[in-house]
Amino acid sequence: MKLHTFSLCLFACTACFEQPAPGLIDSNIDTLFNPRLTLFLDAQIGSQIYFFAQSRLDRGFDPSDHGAQVRLDEYALRVTPWADGRLTVQIGKFATVVGNWVPRHLSWENPFINAPLIYENVTPIQDKSAPVSPLYFIYGPYYYEKYAFNPVIWGPSYASGISVSGQLGKFDYAVEMKNASLSSRPESWTVTENGFDNPTFSSRFGFRPNQAWNLGLSASEGPYFRREAESTLPPGRDIDDYREFVLGQDASFAWRHLQVWAEFYEARFEVPHVGNADTFAYYVEAKYKFTPQLFGALRWNQQLFGTVSDGYGHNVRWSPDLGRIDVAATYRFTPHAQLKFQYDFQHETTGPGDDNHLFAAQFTVRF
Repeated sequence: MKLHTFSLCLFACTACFEQPAPGLIDSNIDTLFNPRLTLFLDAQIGSQIYFFAQSRLDRGFDPSDHGAQVRLDEYALRVTPWADGRLTVQIGKFATVVGNWVPRHLSWENPFINAPLIYENVTPIQDKSAPVSPLYFIYGPYYYEKYAFNPVIWGPSYASGISVSGQLGKFDYAVEMKNASLSSRPESWTVTENGFDNPTFSSRFGFRPNQAWNLGLSASEGPYFRREAESTLPPGRDIDDYREFVLGQDASFAWRHLQVWAEFYEARFEVPHVGNADTFAYYVEAKYKFTPQLFGALRWNQQLFGTVSDGYGHNVRWSPDLGRIDVAATYRFTPHAQLKFQYDFQHETTGPGDDNHLFAAQFTVRF
């Protein structure tokens, strides 16, 4: 076995925001310091077998004011039988194949400090228990702790499973079977916590017409409830009866110093006592390199929610529509160190109308 790479990445992020904390930030205070040490390891046997792992020491998978913890977030064995890349088989715990944000979600590649709205906006969906009524489903997030609920896609979704991918000329494909849905929380991603009794299947098919463009279509389908929710489901129903469906379209464009990415997602949750809960979310992101060391980025995000019956003859939105603009600037001092600043403004276009401002700074060092 040949040791290919053994690297460290250390970043420290400081953020100021208004309460309630936006996105997946888990903090009751308005200022949060969130350091993280990441260890990457990959090894190779010949040209066909490859192994990689990612371990972290931080205050939680998502930004939080909790104590320190150590986790093994990713580990996978990858086999590529042919040199032309037509087929690759991967097994382990790794990021989802869906969309175009995940391949660039780590702090060095991501021009922003946080994720697009679709990957971190908490909705009324719960995976640990079923809502007892439509009103509970609609208004539950206003009265209960935020981490009882789920976004449409929880970050890079490091669930466990197997994937098959490859490239065929201008086309590429990836199909995966995972042990948890895209909306599942990080504690569901390990096999010991959540097995393969109710798997999720996801895929992405891409087309590269030229060097500038990359277009993709993604889809995912699978149950989103955890095992402990089974006792709260209606009589005669089980976890497999309630599923999350996601359809996504993505595009990226690169020309000289400009890079542009966009993703569009349509999602549906089958909710007990409620019916189908639909949402549409998208973002458009641009990055411009002013100098070899300085670049700026701008991202517009929006998530719109459909209506469900409140049980009393009225149709209401099952969550407030949201719009958010992210502005960031990054300066790379060396190939191993960079400093990033970001400002977010989030606006609820329906519902209470509570706006939120976030200021954040992140310093990253990699070895």
